Amino acid sequence: MGRGLVYVTVAGLAWGTAGPTAALAFAGSGLGPMALTFWRVLGGLLLLLAVRPFVRPRGARPDARREPAGRRAVRVLVTGLGLTVFQAAYFGSVDATGTAVGTVVTQGATPVLVALGCRLFLGERLGLGGGVAVTGALAGLAVLTLGDGTGAVRPAGVVLGVVSAGGYAVVAVYTRSLARKGRGADPFAATLTSFAVGAVCLLPLAAAEGLWPRAEGLGRTLVLMGYLVSVPTALAYGLFFAGLAAVRATTVTVVTLLEPVTAAVLAVLVLDERLTAATVVGTAVLLGAVVALAHAETRAGQGRAGARSRVRAGGRPAPEAQSPVSRG
Repeated sequence: MGRGLVYVTVAGLAWGTAGPTAALAFAGSGLGPMALTFWRVLGGLLLLLAVRPFVRPRGARPDARREPAGRRAVRVLVTGLGLTVFQAAYFGSVDATGTAVGTVVTQGATPVLVALGCRLFLGERLGLGGGVAVTGALAGLAVLTLGDGTGAVRPAGVVLGVVSAGGYAVVAVYTRSLARKGRGADPFAATLTSFAVGAVCLLPLAAAEGLWPRAEGLGRTLVLMGYLVSVPTALAYGLFFAGLAAVRATTVTVVTLLEPVTAAVLAVLVLDERLTAATVVGTAVLLGAVVALAHAETRAGQGRAGARSRVRAGGRPAPEAQSPVSRG
């Protein structure tokens, strides 16, 4: 448990540096969000392929190799397109409204949209705790979007952050649906195929936007892109998947809040971004909603565990075993 928690914590901190790195790259490379995402995805794919022989498969079905080709193609396309939207819209949000706000909106809205998606498409109940968390998240997004009249927060960037969160939510809900049907896949392998789909989809968009960085300051650009590909992509994903084996999903949700916090701190210290009162309040409300949602998930997990133990003992689950996010 201790080592897994360290892995997930380091992954969250590493992901928090992706936004500031992208902002620095935008400033000096001439690359746009699509091009930068393309190079990140392609480089990450190559590095993950290099470490693939050293990673043990986890979470796949025993008969995964017998999965029909059509079903596998749908899974690869859905996850690949979803993660492509997630990453490209995130960098677009950072470019439009800054690192701090873009990261907070994306990472704060993601678990809330996942919870809503599970409620709408999988029949999982939100309950009181989940409802409060969703309401708080919407309030936080409203404060961030409206701002305080200084123009520090641009609505277009907030919208892109929500779109980014939606892309990831599609992947998460779809993956959860497959897992409930006994059709789960190895997360590491799924990330590899998703990166491959993303690289193919992004190539024409990146070429139209401008695929190659400017010659001026090329060395600095290559250093930034090398860091972006290696640390917050290949290393972070590798540590994250290694840590998942020992850390509860709820703990992961809370620990990965280090990402927006890290991004906000670096934005202020390194990028000289200004955090207005509205930004601070909106961020606090949004991240508080995520913590509340994680608490609701914890209660749900405890309720389901208690219900299973009573069933194993020969009894029937009591009504109070129902939890805020349990399936209805």
